[in-house]
Amino acid sequence: MKRRSFVKNVSLASVAGPIAMKGLNFQAISKKLFEPSKMAEDRVLVIIRMNGGNDGLNTVIPIDQYDNLVIQRSNVIVPEPSILSITPEVGLHPVLTGMKNLFDNGKQSIIQNVGYPEQNRSHFRSMDIWTSGSMDVNETRGWLGRHFDNEYPNYPSAYPSATYPDPFAISMGNELSATCQGLMANFSHAVNDPTVNYNLTGSAVNDGTYFGSHMEHISTIINQTNLYGDQINTAAAAGNTLSTLYDAANPVAVYLRYVAQMISGGLKTKVYILNVNGFDTHDGQVLATDSTAGAHANLIKMISDAVNAFQDDLNLLGLEQQVAGMTFSEFGRQIASNASLGTDHGDAAPMFLFGSCINSGIIGPNPIIPNAIDNQVGLPMQIDFRDVYASILKDWFEVDPIDIQPLFEQTINYINVLGACNLGLAENAKDDDGILIYPNPATSNSTLKIETLNERVKIEVFDLNGRSVLLICDKQFNQGTHHIPCETIDLKAGEYIVKVFKSSGIQSTKFSKIR
Repeated sequence: MKRRSFVKNVSLASVAGPIAMKGLNFQAISKKLFEPSKMAEDRVLVIIRMNGGNDGLNTVIPIDQYDNLVIQRSNVIVPEPSILSITPEVGLHPVLTGMKNLFDNGKQSIIQNVGYPEQNRSHFRSMDIWTSGSMDVNETRGWLGRHFDNEYPNYPSAYPSATYPDPFAISMGNELSATCQGLMANFSHAVNDPTVNYNLTGSAVNDGTYFGSHMEHISTIINQTNLYGDQINTAAAAGNTLSTLYDAANPVAVYLRYVAQMISGGLKTKVYILNVNGFDTHDGQVLATDSTAGAHANLIKMISDAVNAFQDDLNLLGLEQQVAGMTFSEFGRQIASNASLGTDHGDAAPMFLFGSCINSGIIGPNPIIPNAIDNQVGLPMQIDFRDVYASILKDWFEVDPIDIQPLFEQTINYINVLGACNLGLAENAKDDDGILIYPNPATSNSTLKIETLNERVKIEVFDLNGRSVLLICDKQFNQGTHHIPCETIDLKAGEYIVKVFKSSGIQSTKFSKIR
């Protein structure tokens, strides 16, 4: 057995130089332009996995397609008067009052029709693809595990350390998340109740044999688990929760309350993952007497209420700008329902993002529902889930796109999903060259902040081959600080350099344009 295969099966859980471009002498772009800010270092991502394949069409309902939905799924569809309208074209299942509250207050976005090419409808294979972020059957690491491997290459032997005393990720419950599986170990630690402390026992000496080397590795994991467990317990004891919206009978709410408690207690864990089972609703998805009730309604209500309480808690704790969350499921359900008051395995489905820093609203067009479909048809993918993952790494954790692209086998198209808190950060942080562009990455426009003397200033945008692609301005400025609007809507997605030419000096900075 290979070492990486061996350690993957060990599941120990704590409970607790200048560049010449067309005659212009550009200074080399410093790596610091993409180094995470202090704010990014403290940011947390909460992931909720909806295990089994969520019926997106009964969760986020395309109201403008309702007539054809009735034709295809008359026995499970939510009655139109019961739908919670959030836009003229989109509504939510009536039990999702918590999520509607978040959406109405700019703390939730919905990404429509998310999936991957040639959808595999096997639970196991599709979940492997979603957790690994790869279509390669030989990829055993998770997408966050690969990222963590790059960031912390000596894991687990060198951790915890004085610089990183806390676990990098926590899986709420008793199982480690495959999303965080690294090369040598899983970066997540399983925590069922952070207030309870269990110590694992075990020791081993490497006697130079194959068996001895593996036993030594297990001993390292045990010791690491215990040390991390102490950190988790300390944070839970020091932490607090303030929201009165948590339902003690809602297991998702219980776990999210623990997450808020650990974060407020000072734990520097970057990722928390929750798993919610039961979404494989082939039968009994709705009640025969009430299509707004049943197994599916119970599950999505549980998540909606819990997330709403969690967001309320973060607000009361003053932690809203530190935490963002997302949901995902391995696939959606078919457009047509079956005869058992259920739905069968499908293709694309919506994802939810939540938090005060998300770019709220509907991302992507509504699905199109024909009045006649072939048997077993699902919703086609319009947004690749790996683009969502990559965008979160870039926008939330401020990972350099140069480091993100190698994590995924396809060319990444970034989506503007998380940036509402980056503007304030950018305005208060000026690089050493004395110029700043925000927001960065940009979509249709940005603002350039510069300081000038009483002088003429020319500002141009160049691509990475040194070609001028946009003239922002060429005029006289008075002395002082200026905020200059930059219309970038006609630029293609990619990386660019903004060059400021003035008699007092030439400055440059790098920025990204996303679609």
